[in-house]
Amino acid sequence: MYAAMLNKRLVTAVNEAHLVMTNQKGLNYEDYRCPRCSKRMMLVISQQKMPFFKHLNKIHNMMGEKEEHHHSKMMLKSALTAAGFNAQVEIPLADGQIRADVLASPKLAFEVQCAPLSTEEFNHRHALYQQVGITDIWIVGQRHYLKDKIKTTQLIFMRENQSWRQYFLEIDPTQDQFRLKFNILQEPVTRKLHYQIASFDLDDLGIQKFWNFKPNFNVYHVNPNLQREYLQTQIKQKSKLGLEIAKKLYQKHLSLESLPNAPFEKWRKPGDIDSVSQYLD
Repeated sequence: MYAAMLNKRLVTAVNEAHLVMTNQKGLNYEDYRCPRCSKRMMLVISQQKMPFFKHLNKIHNMMGEKEEHHHSKMMLKSALTAAGFNAQVEIPLADGQIRADVLASPKLAFEVQCAPLSTEEFNHRHALYQQVGITDIWIVGQRHYLKDKIKTTQLIFMRENQSWRQYFLEIDPTQDQFRLKFNILQEPVTRKLHYQIASFDLDDLGIQKFWNFKPNFNVYHVNPNLQREYLQTQIKQKSKLGLEIAKKLYQKHLSLESLPNAPFEKWRKPGDIDSVSQYLD
């Protein structure tokens, strides 16, 4: 497609590409929209053919982490601006020791994390935000999306409040959305997670709905027999978890069969020690 809507007027890919190539604007810093369906579009500049616009959901497979990060923060900045925030991108803070992906206000920043991140680096960046008195909200790209089992690398992005309990934020630039996964609990023994999901459009209404979101919490149910069977398998296979539980049982002169159902029914926060170990300790 060789044209798109920008600020309620039709622009051509050739003209927009010229402005980018002559450094009059940044590549895809604008909110291009399809004239037909109004969905977000991306300007593609190629040396082999004329510039053109492409729907973001059609470039998902070719979008690397750098592109995902750039589009995510620009969409987030656009949505926050539309919602009334004086949002800015790539703002240096703490004497240049850190750059906020999106600084929504003098006291609020969003970090969009698409690439791998160590616990040490996260703690360093988080501490710098605390040092300058800014609340940092972390929202992750597809590499870190929460699925049915918890990964250790995801724990640094978990947060908790009274409105959403344990929660996790994800951004999807290909769908013009970000997601809140909330009321997150981990089964007593396994790595399996249970959570609820709310999705919000990356626009002013989506930001407002997110800010005021008050959910009804589901009550999760767990089968203690399946938890017990899982642990029995871990002990037989001599996994790390199995060896640790077997040692505790031996030290207390107990067997797996002699344990009550209670520890196999107790939900836990993501990453917490398993409920059987809690019981034995």
